[in-house]
Amino acid sequence: MRMSLAQRVLLTWLFTLLFLIMLVLKLDEKANWNWFLIFIPIWIFDTILLVMLIVKMSGRCKSGYDPRNGSQNLKKKVWYLVAMLLKLAFCLTLCAKLERFTDMKLTFVFLPLWALLMGAMVELGLNIFCDRRD
Repeated sequence: MRMSLAQRVLLTWLFTLLFLIMLVLKLDEKANWNWFLIFIPIWIFDTILLVMLIVKMSGRCKSGYDPRNGSQNLKKKVWYLVAMLLKLAFCLTLCAKLERFTDMKLTFVFLPLWALLMGAMVELGLNIFCDRRD
């Protein structure tokens, strides 16, 4: 399951455009849709990314895999998996808050997003400063 760069860009653009169109229709009150329905393009895209990530991670389990320099790669893939799950948690809590399913404070809704952003800053710092020392 290998996609070229052009296919990945087109897929990203397509799902983003579909999400934005649905979001604008909801905010302009042209469509009386559920917020969970609005976020379906985002979740489909995330599901595709998660499947691709899990397939790549499970490739380490096959026989004949060369484990040299694999621990760094595995750590990065685990971080990507955690980041996707944090993004999913944020989207679900945001939709639940917008649909008024829960009486949760916005602080708690945004906790997964803040954790995701903090983790991204740590990874960025590690990539910048660890590469400079080498």
